[in-house]
Amino acid sequence: MSGTENNPTGTLDERLRLGAGFAPADRPRIRGALCALAPHLSGWEHDQVDVEVSLKDTEGPDQKVTLQVWLAGRAHFATSHERDLDHALAEVRRDLIRQIEDRSRREPRKRR
Repeated sequence: MSGTENNPTGTLDERLRLGAGFAPADRPRIRGALCALAPHLSGWEHDQVDVEVSLKDTEGPDQKVTLQVWLAGRAHFATSHERDLDHALAEVRRDLIRQIEDRSRREPRKRR
């Protein structure tokens, strides 16, 4: 058993990619803001999960945070135009959790 299987945040830690607008130094802040998403990813095998967060137009009036999650090849995404980065990350996290939970109610997931 790998550490990822024993640690619900392991998949998020390992599969999180920082897209445009974020630097490696931002990783701990983003991981902390998205950690509540980790238990919702646990129903999929590690290699079936990809997560990417990006930030566009940070200096302009149309700042946009996008969170994309691919589960077994199916894409889910959420965006936020909140100016405060922590609020924007919380908003996209909540939206993705809702999408995953809605899908889970419709389609049974294969548990490990």
